[in-house]
Amino acid sequence: MEYRRLGSSGLKLSALSFGAWVTFGRQVDQRAARDMLAYAHAQGVNFFDNAEVYAHGAAEEVMGAALHELALPRDSYCLSSKAYFGRLPDPAPTQRGLSRKHLTDACHQALRRLRVDYLDLYFCHRPDEDTPVAEIVLTMDTLVRQGKVLYWGTSEWPAVLISAAAEFAHAHHLIGPQMEQPQYNMLHRERVEQEYAPIYNSLGLGITTWSPLASGLLTGKYVAKVPADSRLGQSDNAWLREAVLDAEGGAHARRAAALPALAMEFECSPAQLAIAWCLKNPHVSTVILGASRISQLEENLAALAVAQRLDAAAWQHIENNLAAS
Repeated sequence: MEYRRLGSSGLKLSALSFGAWVTFGRQVDQRAARDMLAYAHAQGVNFFDNAEVYAHGAAEEVMGAALHELALPRDSYCLSSKAYFGRLPDPAPTQRGLSRKHLTDACHQALRRLRVDYLDLYFCHRPDEDTPVAEIVLTMDTLVRQGKVLYWGTSEWPAVLISAAAEFAHAHHLIGPQMEQPQYNMLHRERVEQEYAPIYNSLGLGITTWSPLASGLLTGKYVAKVPADSRLGQSDNAWLREAVLDAEGGAHARRAAALPALAMEFECSPAQLAIAWCLKNPHVSTVILGASRISQLEENLAALAVAQRLDAAAWQHIENNLAAS
């Protein structure tokens, strides 16, 4: 396993990490979660990602119970949670957003579900136009100083708002945002590569990227049809299926269809090539993988070896093909 610093912090995360989105608490029960977490940890994965909204809190409960059963040393791995959407399907005003009230309540609830004393990483899951940046920063600073959170950051925030939070923190001697969690893959790259470019060095920002496979689109499994047992085949994921397959009028699906042939040139699977592509960006602290079984996790973790053996000419060839598709 390769380890990378979380921006300018001293924390080193595994280049590949494991997340619970749309799997834990739905496709993945406690036993399967335990087995995958144990396998990932044995392979050097030291970061497990979660959020209050995933399966309405069940994802954190499953992960917490599985980690408790495994009894892994707490200092050998990092856990995250994210707050904004709330846990309930129809949350009350005080049960969602980034107010001091909800950020604090959500933190305490995540600690209970995950069965830990502190969160290594805590994210503001989306921007909140109803809450002043000053209130968000002050709340996160308080949680860090209380020892309930070690590092805090944002997810899918615009660069201008991240900068505003960092500037307020600096001006008032508070602990500012250390990381951002954006979507990043071959089909979604503008924000990470362009919008955030000026703030990586100026703020020491690290990024923990999600959806390296564009919800499975870059695996090649959806070229002919949507398998019933796949993520997009789940009946309650109709919203995700529409968002992925119909993105930009189907342009993303058409571009993804060219990936299997390209992967064959490098003797790897489309998923491995797509994940390796994310790893080549030096600003990426960790790429969060999702899986519903160990075989998927095993295949995806092998992307690290693919990334390490491809030279500059190979990467240029890949970029040329992506641009042409």
